[in-house]
Amino acid sequence: MRTVSEPRRRMSGKERREQLIQISRSLFAEKGFDGTSVEEIAASANVSKPVVYEHFGGKEGVYAVVVDREMQKLLAMVTEALSASHSLIKLERAALALLAYVEENSEGFRILVRDSHAASGTGTFASLINDIASQVEDVMADEFVGRGYDPKLAPMYAQMLVGMVALTGQWWLDVRTPPREEVAAHLVNLAWNGLVGLDPRPRLTASSRGMEQRRAPLPSHPTDRELREMGKARERELKEQEKVREREFKEQEKIRQREQREAEKLAKEQEKARERELREQERLFKEQEKIRERELKEQEKIRQREAKTADRETARQAKISGHPDETGPEHESSG
Repeated sequence: MRTVSEPRRRMSGKERREQLIQISRSLFAEKGFDGTSVEEIAASANVSKPVVYEHFGGKEGVYAVVVDREMQKLLAMVTEALSASHSLIKLERAALALLAYVEENSEGFRILVRDSHAASGTGTFASLINDIASQVEDVMADEFVGRGYDPKLAPMYAQMLVGMVALTGQWWLDVRTPPREEVAAHLVNLAWNGLVGLDPRPRLTASSRGMEQRRAPLPSHPTDRELREMGKARERELKEQEKVREREFKEQEKIRQREQREAEKLAKEQEKARERELREQERLFKEQEKIRERELKEQEKIRQREAKTADRETARQAKISGHPDETGPEHESSG
């Protein structure tokens, strides 16, 4: 008997829409927006092109939905991470959240970090970074106030911090080593320890400031006098920079010598400690040896006393057996 195959169940509008989103997501991740066509999306879903247009109005519409979903997913993960109480924990969990998203949603992250198409609207990676940075900004502002820094600088530092984590995530997307927990730990090590030792009034070194000054444009038509003055100023600047470099070099040499002396001192102290430990071990060994010798002598004395006692007891028994008691049988018969 010939069996009749069951007809394939027709998808609902909601199911078809979700199918098209997932297929488009994979194609956009692999080929990018410009490299993906409506024909490919329709062919992969085994539908006609009008079906794609019916649900999304075109490639731009489905791309915008895909990007918006990925942005909301990543934002939700980072927002949850920032709900921790301590700032260090917030930073650790935020770094882990981004790396977890990279690892578990590689296709989505590839879509977000590509050169965004105009169809994505505000859904660019830069705008996503701004959204995350605006949340981190509040955390940074609280930390700055607590540490006596200017809270007005918090937005700039938030951009630096989030950018550092995001770019590391892009790099890790391909290498995937070391594990994400280790990457997050190193990220937090750099960010947190940098924040802990933050200089409230940072300045460039004199050498770098001088370089910026040298880049200042010359007057359009300098006179001979101005040129001579500029030359003298340049010479003074170079001499000052040379002095700064010499001072920095001397200071570094002093630091190196101090560190070397400290290392030598520490090595000597460790050597002395080892010698003391060896002497102490030798002393303990000798004491234990003396104790063992005393114990052996004491045991020998006890053995000798026991032997003498046994000899006396043997002699007494022998004496008793060789001199019978006067009340014995011989004495009675003589009576």
